[in-house]
Amino acid sequence: MDERERLARRFEAERPRLRAVAYRMLGSLSESDDAVQETWLRLQRSGADGVDNLGGWLTTVVARVCLDMLRTRTARREQPLEGRPAPDPVVDGADGVDPEHEALLADAVGLALLVVLDTLAPAERLAFVLHDMFGVPFDEIAPLVERTPAAARQLASRARRRVRGSDLAPEPDLTRQRTVVDAFLAASRGGEFDALVALLAPDIVLRVDLGATAGVRETHGAAAVAGQALTFARAAGDAVPVLVNGLAGTVSLVDGVPRSLLSFTVRDGLVRRIDILADPARLQRLDVAALRVDRPKAPGA
Repeated sequence: MDERERLARRFEAERPRLRAVAYRMLGSLSESDDAVQETWLRLQRSGADGVDNLGGWLTTVVARVCLDMLRTRTARREQPLEGRPAPDPVVDGADGVDPEHEALLADAVGLALLVVLDTLAPAERLAFVLHDMFGVPFDEIAPLVERTPAAARQLASRARRRVRGSDLAPEPDLTRQRTVVDAFLAASRGGEFDALVALLAPDIVLRVDLGATAGVRETHGAAAVAGQALTFARAAGDAVPVLVNGLAGTVSLVDGVPRSLLSFTVRDGLVRRIDILADPARLQRLDVAALRVDRPKAPGA
C-alpha cells in the first residue's frame, strides 16, 4: 500500500465525523459534502507528516472551511432570519435510521435545532458546534475564530443560551413521539379543532418553507396553528410516517409525489414545533422508494 492509499484510508475512517461537523455548521447536505471534499484536497496537498492527531487536525480544517462558507453566505444574505430556507432534512423510513445517517443525527440534531443554529453568527456557531457537540477544547477553537480561548468560550456560551432559550429538547422516546403525531394527524383529518389545540403547546411555532418564490412563513400559538393544520389537511394527500432527523415526521404524497415533509418536535405529550418543507424543488430530491414509502391502499384493494 503506497502512502497516498494509506492516507485515503485514514481519511475515509474520519469522513463520517467530518460530515457530521459540516452538517451542524452548514445545515446543508450538499455543502457539507463540498466542505469534506475540500478538507481531503487540503490533506492531499499538505500530507500528514508531523500530524500526531489526524482526526483532530481534520476536524479543525473542515471547521475552518465551513466557517469561510458561512461568512460568505452571511455576507450575501439579504432575507431576514425568519425568512431563511429550512435546513436540509435527513429522512429515513419509519422503521429506523440508516446506518450512514447515524453520525449525522447524533446529539438529536433536529431541523428545529438547525434553524436556531442558523441564527447564530458564524464564529458563535463554530464555537458551539466544536465544543458542545464534539468536545474540542477552546484553546484549539480560539485560532479558528481569531479570538483568545476565553473569548471563544464566551462565543459558545452566547450560542448555548440561544439554543437553550429555544426550548427544543425533544421527547426521547420515539414511540411516544409517534403516538402524539398520529393523534395530531387524526384530529387534523377529522376536523377536530379542540382536539388539535389540546395536543399543541400554547407557544407552538409552525414554520413552513414554501421555496424561493413564496418564501418562509411562521405561525405562532396553538389556536392559529390548529387552524392552519385543518386547512393543510384538506390538501395534504396521504400522510406516511417517516423519520426526519431521527424524530417522528410524515411525508405527504399526492399521486405518489411528495408534496410536503413535516418534522414534529414533541415533548411532555405536546407538539411544541412543526417544521414543514414544502419547496417543490427540494422535495423532488427525496428518494421515496429508498424510504420504502408506498401509498396506502384503498379499502378493499
